[in-house]
Amino acid sequence: MTEPLPVVRRGQGSSTPVFNRVGIVGLGLIGGSLALAIKRQWPASLVIGVDRKAVIERAIAAHAIDVGAEDLGMVSDAELVVLAAPVDENVRILGELAGRVPGEAVITDVGSTKRAITEAARSLPARLRFVGGHPMAGAAVGGFEHARPDLFDRRPWILSPAPNADESRLIQFLTSLGATCTLMAAEDHDHLVAFLSDLPQLTASALMHVVGAEVGREGLGFAGKGLQDTTRLASSPPAVWKPVAATNADQIRPALDALIDVLSRLRADLERGQTLEEVFESAQKWKAALSPPR
Repeated sequence: MTEPLPVVRRGQGSSTPVFNRVGIVGLGLIGGSLALAIKRQWPASLVIGVDRKAVIERAIAAHAIDVGAEDLGMVSDAELVVLAAPVDENVRILGELAGRVPGEAVITDVGSTKRAITEAARSLPARLRFVGGHPMAGAAVGGFEHARPDLFDRRPWILSPAPNADESRLIQFLTSLGATCTLMAAEDHDHLVAFLSDLPQLTASALMHVVGAEVGREGLGFAGKGLQDTTRLASSPPAVWKPVAATNADQIRPALDALIDVLSRLRADLERGQTLEEVFESAQKWKAALSPPR
């Protein structure tokens, strides 16, 4: 993996709106949190939502958006269009934008895989400038009801600009909302998240599946906090993760293979414990790097 370009740190944001009209397609956890963050930073900005009627009504009542509807045409006048649906839906919607947004606009997404949508963006007209994005923030649960305006505070936001795209306005926009932006090629992004995000999710869900199937509901009543902490991600909805796995399968497979190899070596060496000791010591080292003392 090549080194990412330098990070743009938090604190370079703007007190005046970078985009006066922002359209958000999909008001789940990420899209809803983005809408709330925009309204927190720039109350006068027009935020337009596209989602199911019930979600739109909830978002308007929460003052996250100003207007909204199920029709993608709602974003026709937006200066920034954010695709915040599942990754396969984002690719499909991207193909419709040229016919729905007649003027110039910046287009971005928040999906956790970048190669498929970056490739699809090649068909956009020059007036629609695509910059792929992925906020490294979230929760084990989805839906607008879990959205919050501080979700992106001090969190990394990876950007994968299409060729000849100018990402400077989007960076100013995101840093104003509290995020920290890093530029990274789509290929490098997908390799990185296969280990940082996809593998932990699949592992937590598989672990919860195995434990629950073996001990049942009654047995789970004896579980301690360790199992709760380890399987926090197991609450994630499969509808979100199926397209992620499909669009990043070539990167996820070797990540799973690496984990399976370690588990196989642990299994073969339980009595002697040499592998266990090596793996635990390595894990302690990397855990310290992941969560350094404050």
